[in-house]
Amino acid sequence: MTLTLYLHPLASFCHKVLVALYEAGTSFTPQIVDFGDPREHARYLEVWPVGKIPVLHDDARGRTVPESSVIIEYLDQHYLGEQPLIPRDEALALEARLWDRFFDLYVQVPMQKIVTDTLRASGENDGRGVADAQAALASAYDLAERHFHDRLFAVGEDFSIADCAAAPALFYAGIVVPFDDTHPNLAAYFERLLARASFQRALAEARPYFPLFPYRDAIPPRFL
Repeated sequence: MTLTLYLHPLASFCHKVLVALYEAGTSFTPQIVDFGDPREHARYLEVWPVGKIPVLHDDARGRTVPESSVIIEYLDQHYLGEQPLIPRDEALALEARLWDRFFDLYVQVPMQKIVTDTLRASGENDGRGVADAQAALASAYDLAERHFHDRLFAVGEDFSIADCAAAPALFYAGIVVPFDDTHPNLAAYFERLLARASFQRALAEARPYFPLFPYRDAIPPRFL
Protein backbone atom coordinates (compact mmCIF):
# COMPACT_ATOMS: atom_id res chain seq x y z
CA MET A 1 0.00 0.00 0.00
CA THR A 2 1.25 3.46 -0.84
CA LEU A 3 -0.09 5.15 2.32
CA THR A 4 1.18 4.63 5.86
CA LEU A 5 -0.53 6.32 8.79
CA TYR A 6 1.51 6.71 11.96
CA LEU A 7 -0.95 6.69 14.84
CA HIS A 8 -2.06 5.40 18.18
CA PRO A 9 -5.54 3.81 18.32
CA LEU A 10 -6.46 5.73 21.48
CA ALA A 11 -5.49 9.20 20.20
CA SER A 12 -8.41 11.45 19.30
CA PHE A 13 -6.62 13.35 16.53
CA CYS A 14 -5.73 9.99 14.97
CA HIS A 15 -9.40 8.99 15.11
CA LYS A 16 -10.18 12.11 13.10
CA VAL A 17 -7.98 10.94 10.21
CA LEU A 18 -9.14 7.34 10.54
CA VAL A 19 -12.74 8.46 10.13
CA ALA A 20 -11.76 10.35 6.96
CA LEU A 21 -9.93 7.32 5.55
CA TYR A 22 -12.80 4.97 6.34
CA GLU A 23 -15.36 7.38 4.89
CA ALA A 24 -13.43 7.45 1.61
CA GLY A 25 -12.64 3.73 1.62
CA THR A 26 -8.96 4.53 1.11
CA SER A 27 -6.50 1.69 1.69
CA PHE A 28 -3.57 2.38 4.01
CA THR A 29 -1.16 0.66 6.36
CA PRO A 30 -1.52 1.64 10.06
CA GLN A 31 1.73 2.00 11.95
CA ILE A 32 1.20 2.22 15.72
CA VAL A 33 3.75 4.45 17.46
CA ASP A 34 4.76 3.41 20.97
CA PHE A 35 6.09 6.56 22.61
CA GLY A 36 6.91 4.52 25.71
CA ASP A 37 9.67 2.72 23.82
CA PRO A 38 12.69 5.08 23.64
CA ARG A 39 14.13 3.45 20.54
CA GLU A 40 10.82 3.51 18.68
CA HIS A 41 10.27 7.10 19.76
CA ALA A 42 13.70 8.03 18.40
CA ARG A 43 12.95 6.32 15.08
CA TYR A 44 9.66 8.16 14.82
CA LEU A 45 11.38 11.51 15.30
CA GLU A 46 13.17 10.78 12.04
CA VAL A 47 9.74 10.63 10.38
CA TRP A 48 8.42 13.82 12.01
CA PRO A 49 10.83 15.70 14.31
CA VAL A 50 7.96 17.43 16.13
CA GLY A 51 7.06 13.99 17.46
CA LYS A 52 3.28 14.33 17.21
CA ILE A 53 0.75 11.96 15.67
CA PRO A 54 -0.95 11.39 13.31
CA VAL A 55 1.40 11.62 10.32
CA LEU A 56 0.69 10.27 6.85
CA HIS A 57 3.45 9.05 4.55
CA ASP A 58 2.65 8.68 0.86
CA ASP A 59 5.30 6.46 -0.67
CA ALA A 60 4.01 6.98 -4.21
CA ARG A 61 4.54 10.74 -4.02
CA GLY A 62 7.42 10.76 -1.57
CA ARG A 63 5.45 13.00 0.80
CA THR A 64 5.22 13.04 4.58
CA VAL A 65 2.13 14.94 5.72
CA PRO A 66 1.62 15.91 9.39
CA GLU A 67 -1.36 17.52 11.15
CA SER A 68 -4.81 15.97 11.00
CA SER A 69 -6.56 18.75 9.05
CA VAL A 70 -3.76 18.93 6.48
CA ILE A 71 -3.79 15.14 6.11
CA ILE A 72 -7.51 15.16 5.34
CA GLU A 73 -7.06 17.97 2.80
CA TYR A 74 -4.23 15.96 1.21
CA LEU A 75 -6.38 12.84 1.02
CA ASP A 76 -9.19 14.83 -0.56
CA GLN A 77 -6.80 16.08 -3.24
CA HIS A 78 -5.08 12.80 -4.09
CA TYR A 79 -7.26 9.96 -2.76
CA LEU A 80 -10.78 11.28 -3.14
CA GLY A 81 -13.62 9.07 -1.98
CA GLU A 82 -17.16 9.01 -3.28
CA GLN A 83 -17.97 12.19 -1.37
CA PRO A 84 -15.39 14.98 -0.85
CA LEU A 85 -14.74 15.94 2.75
CA ILE A 86 -13.87 19.50 1.71
CA PRO A 87 -16.98 20.91 0.02
CA ARG A 88 -16.42 22.05 -3.55
CA ASP A 89 -18.45 25.20 -2.96
CA GLU A 90 -16.00 27.83 -1.66
CA ALA A 91 -18.36 29.26 0.96
CA LEU A 92 -19.18 25.82 2.33
CA ALA A 93 -15.50 24.84 2.25
CA LEU A 94 -14.68 27.86 4.41
CA GLU A 95 -17.43 26.93 6.86
CA ALA A 96 -16.22 23.33 7.00
CA ARG A 97 -12.69 24.49 7.79
CA LEU A 98 -14.07 26.83 10.46
CA TRP A 99 -15.94 24.05 12.25
CA ASP A 100 -12.98 21.73 11.85
CA ARG A 101 -10.88 24.25 13.75
CA PHE A 102 -13.72 24.81 16.24
CA PHE A 103 -13.82 21.16 17.29
CA ASP A 104 -10.03 20.88 17.34
CA LEU A 105 -9.26 24.04 19.26
CA TYR A 106 -12.33 24.58 21.45
CA VAL A 107 -13.33 21.00 22.23
CA GLN A 108 -10.28 18.75 21.75
CA VAL A 109 -7.69 21.09 23.26
CA PRO A 110 -9.54 21.90 26.53
CA MET A 111 -10.57 18.24 26.85
CA GLN A 112 -6.93 17.19 26.56
CA LYS A 113 -5.90 19.81 29.12
CA ILE A 114 -8.30 18.30 31.65
CA VAL A 115 -7.22 14.73 30.91
CA THR A 116 -3.48 15.35 30.94
CA ASP A 117 -3.71 17.21 34.25
CA THR A 118 -4.79 13.96 35.89
CA LEU A 119 -1.48 12.41 34.79
CA ARG A 120 0.66 14.99 36.56
CA ALA A 121 2.54 14.15 39.72
CA SER A 122 1.01 15.26 42.99
CA GLY A 123 1.68 18.94 43.58
CA GLU A 124 2.16 19.70 39.88
CA ASN A 125 -1.51 19.99 38.98
CA ASP A 126 -2.78 23.11 37.25
CA GLY A 127 -6.09 23.86 38.93
CA ARG A 128 -6.54 27.23 37.25
CA GLY A 129 -5.75 25.78 33.83
CA VAL A 130 -8.27 22.98 34.32
CA ALA A 131 -10.95 25.45 35.44
CA ASP A 132 -10.29 27.55 32.34
CA ALA A 133 -10.51 24.44 30.17
CA GLN A 134 -13.83 23.46 31.73
CA ALA A 135 -15.16 26.96 31.10
CA ALA A 136 -13.95 26.81 27.49
CA LEU A 137 -15.73 23.48 26.98
CA ALA A 138 -18.94 24.90 28.45
CA SER A 139 -18.80 27.82 26.01
CA ALA A 140 -18.10 25.48 23.10
CA TYR A 141 -21.03 23.26 24.05
CA ASP A 142 -23.35 26.28 24.18
CA LEU A 143 -22.25 27.53 20.78
CA ALA A 144 -22.55 24.07 19.22
CA GLU A 145 -25.99 23.60 20.78
CA ARG A 146 -27.22 26.68 18.92
CA HIS A 147 -25.48 25.65 15.70
CA PHE A 148 -27.05 22.20 15.56
CA HIS A 149 -30.63 23.15 16.21
CA ASP A 150 -31.43 22.78 12.48
CA ARG A 151 -28.41 21.01 10.94
CA LEU A 152 -27.84 17.36 10.18
CA PHE A 153 -24.06 17.73 10.13
CA ALA A 154 -21.64 20.55 10.85
CA VAL A 155 -22.05 22.03 7.38
CA GLY A 156 -25.60 21.35 6.23
CA GLU A 157 -26.58 17.92 4.97
CA ASP A 158 -23.22 16.43 3.97
CA PHE A 159 -20.55 14.80 6.15
CA SER A 160 -17.30 16.79 5.97
CA ILE A 161 -13.89 17.35 7.53
CA ALA A 162 -15.68 19.19 10.34
CA ASP A 163 -17.58 16.05 11.30
CA CYS A 164 -14.37 14.02 11.19
CA ALA A 165 -13.04 16.44 13.81
CA ALA A 166 -16.25 16.50 15.83
CA ALA A 167 -16.66 12.75 16.27
CA PRO A 168 -13.59 11.99 18.44
CA ALA A 169 -13.63 15.42 20.07
CA LEU A 170 -17.18 14.94 21.34
CA PHE A 171 -16.60 11.29 22.25
CA TYR A 172 -13.80 12.10 24.68
CA ALA A 173 -15.14 15.46 25.81
CA GLY A 174 -18.50 13.89 26.56
CA ILE A 175 -16.78 11.45 28.93
CA VAL A 176 -14.78 14.17 30.69
CA VAL A 177 -17.53 16.81 30.79
CA PRO A 178 -20.87 15.18 29.82
CA PHE A 179 -23.33 17.10 27.67
CA ASP A 180 -26.10 14.52 27.10
CA ASP A 181 -28.47 15.95 29.70
CA THR A 182 -27.72 19.63 29.12
CA HIS A 183 -27.36 20.09 25.35
CA PRO A 184 -29.97 18.04 23.47
CA ASN A 185 -29.14 19.34 19.99
CA LEU A 186 -25.45 18.60 20.46
CA ALA A 187 -26.27 15.17 21.91
CA ALA A 188 -28.49 14.35 18.93
CA TYR A 189 -25.72 15.40 16.54
CA PHE A 190 -23.26 13.16 18.37
CA GLU A 191 -25.66 10.23 17.99
CA ARG A 192 -25.71 10.85 14.23
CA LEU A 193 -21.90 10.73 14.25
CA LEU A 194 -22.00 7.49 16.21
CA ALA A 195 -24.19 5.98 13.51
CA ARG A 196 -21.43 6.38 10.91
CA ALA A 197 -19.70 3.11 10.11
CA SER A 198 -16.40 4.98 9.85
CA PHE A 199 -16.57 6.23 13.43
CA GLN A 200 -17.83 2.89 14.75
CA ARG A 201 -14.78 1.24 13.21
CA ALA A 202 -12.37 3.76 14.76
CA LEU A 203 -13.94 3.24 18.20
CA ALA A 204 -13.86 -0.54 17.84
CA GLU A 205 -10.13 -0.38 17.12
CA ALA A 206 -9.62 1.89 20.14
CA ARG A 207 -11.60 -0.28 22.56
CA PRO A 208 -8.72 -2.57 23.61
CA TYR A 209 -6.79 0.55 24.65
CA PHE A 210 -9.57 2.16 26.73
CA PRO A 211 -8.01 0.85 30.00
CA LEU A 212 -5.15 3.30 29.34
CA PHE A 213 -7.52 6.30 29.29
CA PRO A 214 -7.36 8.23 32.60
CA TYR A 215 -11.17 8.62 32.66
CA ARG A 216 -11.74 4.94 31.81
CA ASP A 217 -14.13 4.47 34.74
CA ALA A 218 -16.39 7.17 33.28
CA ILE A 219 -16.67 5.59 29.81
CA PRO A 220 -20.35 4.72 29.25
CA PRO A 221 -20.99 0.97 29.19
CA ARG A 222 -22.31 1.06 25.62
CA PHE A 223 -18.80 1.89 24.39
CA LEU A 224 -17.07 -0.92 26.26
